[in-house]
Amino acid sequence: GICFPCPQEGCPMMGHYADRFPEKLKRVDQKYFLNTAADEPFATWRQKVFIKLSGVKKTRGDINLVYYDTQGNSKEYEVANGDLSQDDIYTEYLDVEINPRNTAKIEFLWNKAIFSLLWARLGAKTVNIIHGADG
Repeated sequence: GICFPCPQEGCPMMGHYADRFPEKLKRVDQKYFLNTAADEPFATWRQKVFIKLSGVKKTRGDINLVYYDTQGNSKEYEVANGDLSQDDIYTEYLDVEINPRNTAKIEFLWNKAIFSLLWARLGAKTVNIIHGADG
């Protein structure tokens, strides 16, 4: 928490996001950042999430996944937001702070936009989560 704020072009990252900052090699005395979890073992586990929706053709809102671990901790992650359609598959890489071996439950949440149709319902037809070398 003592390294911020980041420069306007963003924080040059080590690890998974290093390729997003190609300019970093051109600078002298560059600071680098590494995302970690708040608690030991400080690791994050990269997971690739695919979600196919069901329920409505198109709507506005956001899709989140909530991870629960075996000790009762939880953390919410955003997968998509804005215009959503059941014809699309939403894919996102998440750096999850809960070890996959300790994950007890993953909950699908849909938060509809304020001006969305009141009767609209949306669910997950499929949710695939892959973890390993890079997701």
